Amino acid sequence: MMNKTNGNSSRYLGPLLIVMSLMFFWNLSRNINDVLIPHLKRACQLTDLQSSLIQSAFFGAYFLMALPAGRFIEKRGYKTGMITGLVLAAIGAAIFYPAAITRFYPVFLLALFTMASGFAILEVTATPYISRLGDPDHASSRLSLAAAIGSVGATIGPYLGSAFLLHDQDISANLIASLNPQQLQNFLNGEAHMVIAPYLTLAGLFIALCILLYFLNFPVINEGVSNKKLSDVFKFKHTMLGVFAVFAYLGAEVGVVSFIIRYTKTLNIVGMTEKKAALFITLYMALVLAGRLLGALILKHNKPNKVLIICSTGAFGLVLVSVLTSGYLSIITLSIVGFFTSVMYPIIFTLSIKNIGGYTKVASSLLIMGVVGGAIIPPVMGLISDHAGIRLAFTAPLICYLYVLFYGLKGYVVKHAPLADDIDEAIITVAGH
Repeated sequence: MMNKTNGNSSRYLGPLLIVMSLMFFWNLSRNINDVLIPHLKRACQLTDLQSSLIQSAFFGAYFLMALPAGRFIEKRGYKTGMITGLVLAAIGAAIFYPAAITRFYPVFLLALFTMASGFAILEVTATPYISRLGDPDHASSRLSLAAAIGSVGATIGPYLGSAFLLHDQDISANLIASLNPQQLQNFLNGEAHMVIAPYLTLAGLFIALCILLYFLNFPVINEGVSNKKLSDVFKFKHTMLGVFAVFAYLGAEVGVVSFIIRYTKTLNIVGMTEKKAALFITLYMALVLAGRLLGALILKHNKPNKVLIICSTGAFGLVLVSVLTSGYLSIITLSIVGFFTSVMYPIIFTLSIKNIGGYTKVASSLLIMGVVGGAIIPPVMGLISDHAGIRLAFTAPLICYLYVLFYGLKGYVVKHAPLADDIDEAIITVAGH
């Protein structure tokens, strides 16, 4: 049975909800990283630069896996891609057990890289799948709503992470320095072992979702194998500029959130512990959620590039105010950045694939490769922080938001004649086990 995608919106409600629920769980897992950074910084005795490699390992996997994942999905289909992603994520979560037992930092990075490889496959699968199921003109709105559901998981993740990994009262550097070698070893091993329970629980959850998904029936977009090459996309200037916009947006967001706990501690607020500071990550993510819910409505009635201009300007201004002030004003303004970054990704994504026809699939993989910004900007901030102070480190996200502003002003403009959209050629069938 053949049907046009735009004529079956109600039929696709079920599959959209299923894919969006997967987004909830992988976002929950991904945002525990922001709490994992200060925890492993202590457990493995790392510098700011070394601890930021957690994000490098994680988002580096997105960069390396995006294209292979796209090709795999072309050959095997969206459903197989989702199952494969969940299996990889489960394996990565399970690797945290030997990592904790050995307290060997590279094994932690391997675990994160493996988990992120699974998440990359899930995201390469889910993003174009959601954008295609329904009216193409409302793709930004659907992606924003899906991201909002993911944001619920992202909001819960840091809170759960802090409950499992951070102490009610901070353990001072002076206390750690006073421990004898055996006491220090026991303390650090105990810190490392705290990751075992939450990550083995995640491994079990991913396996359960994998089994559930295997038995579910949902529509599949059967588009065949694309003969388009990665280099073919380079001729679309707005798409290539969009890749760098994803780099800048994600790099800035990951950098800001990764350093919230560390930055809050430097403000010398009375009674502020790491566990309390982690609540500002939860606030940041809660505002991302609020922004995406509101954005799903706003994007139906406003031009996406105009919304992107407002959001990038607001994010830039708030980061600037944060680094120029102190106390609660400084950390609260930094947390509010989440509201303004909330709809940046779905806007950039849909603007970048506009009017490129059959190149959409390979372009989607290329855009997801742009999240390597999350692997690069945090170490840059860590390096600056180690040598010049943490406030100066926030110049990196400021520059990133300026580039996103440029993309909303000029970079998004399509400079070629529109191509036939390959969405119209999609064949929708009902398949499953």
